[in-house]
Amino acid sequence: MRNLLILTSLLLVSLTAGAQGHGIVNNSKSPHVTFRSIDIGDCQWTEGFWADKLEVAEHTMIPHMGTLLKGDTGHGLNNFKIAAGMMEGEAKGMWWHDGDFYKWMESVTYLYAMNKDERLLKELDGLIEIIGKAQEPDGYLSTHTQIKGTQRYSKINHHEMYNSGHLITAAVIYKRVTGKTNFLDIAVKHADFLYKTFQPTPDHLLSFGFNPSQIMGLVELYRTTEDKRYLELAQTFVDNRGAVMKGNKFALPDDPTVPSFFQGDQHQNRTPLRDETEAVGHAVLGMYLWSGAADVYAETGEQAIVDALERIWDSAVNRKMYLTGAMGQVHHGGGTKPFDMVHEAFIDDYMMPNATAYNETCANISNAMFNWRMLGLKGEAKYADVMETVLYNSALVGISLEGKDYFYANPLRMNKNARDYSGTESACREPYIDCFCCPPNLVRTLAKMSGWAYSLTENGIAVNLYGGNKLKTNLNDGSEIQLTQESGYPWDGKVKITIEQSKREPFALQLRIPAWAEGATLMVNGKSADAKVTPGIYAFVERKWKKGDVVTLELPMDVVMVEGHPRIEEVRNQVALKRGPLVYAIESPDLPEDTKILDVYLPGDQELKAVVRPDFLGGVTVIEAEIALRTDKKDGMYRKVSKPEFTIYPTQFVPYYAWNNRGISEMTVFVPIIWGMGK
Repeated sequence: MRNLLILTSLLLVSLTAGAQGHGIVNNSKSPHVTFRSIDIGDCQWTEGFWADKLEVAEHTMIPHMGTLLKGDTGHGLNNFKIAAGMMEGEAKGMWWHDGDFYKWMESVTYLYAMNKDERLLKELDGLIEIIGKAQEPDGYLSTHTQIKGTQRYSKINHHEMYNSGHLITAAVIYKRVTGKTNFLDIAVKHADFLYKTFQPTPDHLLSFGFNPSQIMGLVELYRTTEDKRYLELAQTFVDNRGAVMKGNKFALPDDPTVPSFFQGDQHQNRTPLRDETEAVGHAVLGMYLWSGAADVYAETGEQAIVDALERIWDSAVNRKMYLTGAMGQVHHGGGTKPFDMVHEAFIDDYMMPNATAYNETCANISNAMFNWRMLGLKGEAKYADVMETVLYNSALVGISLEGKDYFYANPLRMNKNARDYSGTESACREPYIDCFCCPPNLVRTLAKMSGWAYSLTENGIAVNLYGGNKLKTNLNDGSEIQLTQESGYPWDGKVKITIEQSKREPFALQLRIPAWAEGATLMVNGKSADAKVTPGIYAFVERKWKKGDVVTLELPMDVVMVEGHPRIEEVRNQVALKRGPLVYAIESPDLPEDTKILDVYLPGDQELKAVVRPDFLGGVTVIEAEIALRTDKKDGMYRKVSKPEFTIYPTQFVPYYAWNNRGISEMTVFVPIIWGMGK
């Protein structure tokens, strides 16, 4: 039935006259989407926040990461050379290190799309040649397994599918940007091997699909080659989730490919996806699965899939997501279903620790990836709101301002010496992390996110993200449109969009009004726009546009205090500060020496002031406030209560993404609030 649905849906595809074919997600011909992607390179950041970050990515983040991965520290390229017989040695890094190398290559490809530096292309072609030599004659490619002589697909935590997915995705992007097929040929050969191995899937391989980046990759390969086998295989991997249960409600069947610590909900394998009601298990594995399923739905239109995705989204975003857009509350813990241990994972609703929050950078980024796809399917602003929250907060915090040091885990509070930080959890950003999946995931996101700034609508364009940029693209009817966006966002809420070129016939410009932007105003050529301007939806302006028309959006950038749901016990009677899309934090460099972050309280009855500091932390707007420092000291796990003693201290809160750029420090996002002490 599902195969019939696939074939039927494919027959119904209508070729959109001017649809783009080179998007990050190429849904130009997908029959079940609302928003379609612009082409890679159609939008370029020109000034302001994201232009500055992209400049750091171009000149520091990406080259420096390449030095690590091509050298003996990262050993990523060495693994391919050893597998190719070009050098002697042992496999180093994690089993999934190939995928991390492909992500870095993908980021270089996006960079080439922007700057057209032929040196980047020459380097990538040399790397592709080495990867091709490492590939087995039958198409298999996963260097750790090859070098170690391990049996293929013997353990799901060897992450072969993760490597497959990032190989295919990087190759497809390379083809879309350059037109070359050298990388794509390797990916097609590998995908053909996957099809022979997993279609249909033998019982002993049903649990594979673990860390399922291959679903997204296969759908994009289908979109590039129009070979229906790849879409068929992508849907098979979606179908396989939960298939091992076969009606068993509690006890999991014995599966030698699945270690005990990865059973059940840990990799979303206890419940078939179409029956799932909540976000469970490893946060990255889940978000990759749901992103891939969204891609499958875009092609097949199977209602049961999108219904499940909307339930999962509601669970993840409305009951398990941090204020920063981060996901995956715990490093290790118990799942929401019986007997399941989980790792880097979701746990119960509203269970949101601060100091022990895991919030892997990859999980946060994959949250944005999933919401990007849901935005394409539904065209609803709430998905873009989540994307924006992640990008400005829980993604960007994963890398230093300089661009050379990395966080893997991203808690909302840091207490000095309170924990034994090791492995993937650290008290400060690290120059290299043995588990190196997050850094290349972050730099490829920064390199490609201009492609998320706009979407093509049925008859017009949607503005998803704000910041100084230029757009030159084609609408779905083939007509050319050019826009210039000028803005100091997120520091300044004024957005000015100028029409540089457009068709004469009416079309719609849709502007996202963030859910936090109460009181936003919208004008066209200095007059109030005939549009509904409501927080949390797209404002819709349809008219005949001409060159020189100016759209001005004013988003209020008030400082606000935010409290958590009453069921979030960890933040009861505490608040966080937000301004626009940015979450703020206070850290110990802005406190008197030897002050503990847990002694910081915020008087609620005061005026909080946003102050521009262009020479501080790369140029930021801080929030100036008076805090109350508790001075009475008590010992013991539980203490007798008496009226506390406080000292008032003027200080500043900094954007969360910028903390820990002044040395090791304590930090918190949420602080206890007290009343009756302000001015």
